[in-house]
Amino acid sequence: MPTSPPLRRDPVAWVILILVWFSCAWFGSWEFNPNNAVRMFATLSLVEEGDATIDEYAALTIDKAHFGDHYYSDKAPGITVLGIPAVMVANAVSGQRASDFVPGFENREFNRFLKIRIRLVAITICAVLSALAAMLLYDLVRRVTRDVEAGAVAALSYGLGTTVWGWSTTIFGHAPVAALLVIASWAVWRGTGPGRSWFHAVVAGLALGWAVLIEHSALIAGLPVAGYALWRLRSLPRGEAVRTVVVALAVGASALVVLVGYNLIAFGTVFRLGYSGVTDFAGMQEGFFGLTYPKPYVLYELTFGERRGILWVAPILIVAPFGIAMLVRDPATRAIGWLAVAGAVVPFLINASYYYWDGGNATGPRHALPAVGFLCIGIGAFWAQATRWSRTAVAVLLAGSVVLNMAIASAEITAPGGEPRALAVAVFRERFDPGYLRTVADEWFGYTPWQGLAIWAAVAGVLTVALAGLVRRAKVKER
Repeated sequence: MPTSPPLRRDPVAWVILILVWFSCAWFGSWEFNPNNAVRMFATLSLVEEGDATIDEYAALTIDKAHFGDHYYSDKAPGITVLGIPAVMVANAVSGQRASDFVPGFENREFNRFLKIRIRLVAITICAVLSALAAMLLYDLVRRVTRDVEAGAVAALSYGLGTTVWGWSTTIFGHAPVAALLVIASWAVWRGTGPGRSWFHAVVAGLALGWAVLIEHSALIAGLPVAGYALWRLRSLPRGEAVRTVVVALAVGASALVVLVGYNLIAFGTVFRLGYSGVTDFAGMQEGFFGLTYPKPYVLYELTFGERRGILWVAPILIVAPFGIAMLVRDPATRAIGWLAVAGAVVPFLINASYYYWDGGNATGPRHALPAVGFLCIGIGAFWAQATRWSRTAVAVLLAGSVVLNMAIASAEITAPGGEPRALAVAVFRERFDPGYLRTVADEWFGYTPWQGLAIWAAVAGVLTVALAGLVRRAKVKER
């Protein structure tokens, strides 16, 4: 069988990257959502004032920490730090600073100022990471299954068939962490096999380190990837294995350096986390910052419940367990299969252990999002071994999931926390059906929301047709 082209010369991979990035970048989220706003407030403070206090913005968000006489972001600082370049560029180009405005919900000029910067961070950080993860997931699944179609199906399921899409339009930490865990898994898999290089160790270390900097819970969610790395390293010469670990740890420590630097600037001490000063959420005092132990009823709700169940917002994931089981049964793919099992289960256990397990305003289980990449490995594995009719069923399910998540990404990724029928009511009846959408075209160029959605559909349609043609051509070459 002919050898598959290297990733950098694989047109299928690049079209997947462009399609997922464009889809994530085209839509937006409400800039004053507390999770969006508080991260940006801290970035503005770092860029313009050289500190991390958000006193002047404290009244505009319920997500905040209070230490002494000042208010701060209560979030891990990863997105806040990664957003600095976008804010610096926007300020330089526009000649505007946050201090030029009176902060307020009703101040339209401040609203626009904030929106532009949040959109830029979402487009240049969150959307890019999700698109890159989809591209690398394609490469991993394609090579593990020796099926280019399986790789493309896994990638599209991840990037467009789940709420990874919607969360990538925000500057919440969930989509970037999910992406970084996929990127780290790919780097470990490639970096411990044929064609390995120090570059893969660098990527793995950076991805895992920055995942923890963006969401501290990634320290637990990333354990399956670290365990998989140690398992794969056992087959390498000891000296090479030790050098690989040293490189990954040294590079990953860059995130720790950033955390130390941020803490010194923000709090004047290394030994403090924003979460320890949360003001309005008493449940954060339960256990370890709100984490106790997994509750079975919560696991049920996170999977099947209409309010937050993942299968309601990403029905394509119902295929995943069957594909993962196939990987585990095959000795040649058993290790990657167990990685998929652990990588999918651990985020759900973390989510089910959290006092605020429902995520407040959210469409789907946002805290369990890092599981999605590992579940999509299973989707690709199932496709590779499925019959013609099974593939048809999966294709229909994937198409339905993409349409569903198009509505979520364009209309409402943060469904109100008290709505028991989040998808039917908060997304469709209250937002999508009336046309309350957020697209680049209607927010910035004067088109109507429906015209903005139609422009996305036209561009995405062309890219999808091109992708199908490239996959078909690659499939012929593989025979």
